[in-house]
Amino acid sequence: MLLRSPTGTAYLPDGGVDQPESRQPRPAAGSLILFLAVFALLQWGWQSARGTWVERLVIDQATVVPAAMLVRTLTPEIAARANGSSIKASGGGLNILNGCEGTEVMFLLIAAFIATRMPWRSRLLALGAGLGWVFLLNQARILTLFYTFRADRSWFDILHTAVLPALLVALTAGYFYVILHALRRRVA
Repeated sequence: MLLRSPTGTAYLPDGGVDQPESRQPRPAAGSLILFLAVFALLQWGWQSARGTWVERLVIDQATVVPAAMLVRTLTPEIAARANGSSIKASGGGLNILNGCEGTEVMFLLIAAFIATRMPWRSRLLALGAGLGWVFLLNQARILTLFYTFRADRSWFDILHTAVLPALLVALTAGYFYVILHALRRRVA
């Protein structure tokens, strides 16, 4: 039974003020379906952009140009340069194809944040920082592959197809886990 004060504020008979109901967590199946739907939609959109200016912007400008700049900064004697979707250098370069730019891991992170209930401000801040984290991890992956290809090509395939993609996903999942637990501690 709620009572009203002269100012109209609702209170309980024991003197406690009526608090709005807290939001219940979304059922796990609902979160999973939302996660999968968002991820599939993002993947579909990215695949629809194949061969367009969007793909060239993401791969050529946002991925290859910074990677070539990092190679030049770390090893200026190599004289690496960006050329479309490739890092060109004497002694061997690297082609960055669709799938090597890190968008899939970014899409996983976006879908995870959308499927998880948390305040929108926290969600946007954590997602922005997370996308930056994935970008930096992917740049480190590209540099590792670039130098591995030049130094010992026998390691390139295993690093390219298994080790580094798994590490990228694991470190991104770790970031998401840390953010979730930091928010839960802050709310509790």
